[in-house]
Amino acid sequence: MKLVRLACLLMMFLVSLGVAEADAQNLNRIFGNTQGAFVLYDLANNRYVRHNDARCRRRFTPASTFKIPNSLIGLETGVVRDADFFISWDRQRYPNQGRPNIAPFIHWWQDHTLRSAIRHSVLWYYIEIARQVGARRMQRHITQFRYGNGDTSGGIEQFWRNSTLRISADEQVDFLRRLYAGQLSVSRRSIEIVKDIMLLEQTATYRLSGKTGAAPSGNGGTLAWFVGYLEREGKVYFFALNMDGASYEAIRDERINLTKRILTELGYLPN
Repeated sequence: MKLVRLACLLMMFLVSLGVAEADAQNLNRIFGNTQGAFVLYDLANNRYVRHNDARCRRRFTPASTFKIPNSLIGLETGVVRDADFFISWDRQRYPNQGRPNIAPFIHWWQDHTLRSAIRHSVLWYYIEIARQVGARRMQRHITQFRYGNGDTSGGIEQFWRNSTLRISADEQVDFLRRLYAGQLSVSRRSIEIVKDIMLLEQTATYRLSGKTGAAPSGNGGTLAWFVGYLEREGKVYFFALNMDGASYEAIRDERINLTKRILTELGYLPN
């Protein structure tokens, strides 16, 4: 009986290797010449799919993906009351200059709530949250979250923007998994509000939640992020993608489109 059980386990292991190899080949084809990394974690099957293992472990600036923990910390500390928490745009502190006249930047220069600020990735709104949370409380929560390298020494208005804080695609997925499972030592209310404002698409068959991010890269191009999770048929799949592009305009839509092509190719997102 033990031999039969061992043989079954070995067969399952070999099959899983075959699936992983096939998935890796599919991802190589989808990425083509694009330099990037992708991680997916299938919670129900405790299974990872990765493209570019080395880069999945490499830490980058979180850029606007940090708006997920920033929202959570704002809510948990009481700086932000709820998803409709309103902050007026201060034209003197945050003047409208030096930003291209394209989305999401065209939406920045007005008053915002937490919900609209994360939808349009409004930088000044999240700087205000961070300032009111303060350096000490921010560092305490980032440490508790085990978020990337945990380094907020770059300054309360800057540390997540091409500064000291760094996180890998693997770590993004782990953070999202723990957020979803309620394992971040924060209230269920705060988690549910953040999950609510992260929702991007909802259909009869799936829900897609996530956050994009972008930052200048060392070679004069742009680093792009898209992180989040897909809920379908009672299962959840966490993902993180980062990629290099020639400019912000080149990656603004492609980071989401590429992720969707991957999820569709792997059978997680319906055609």
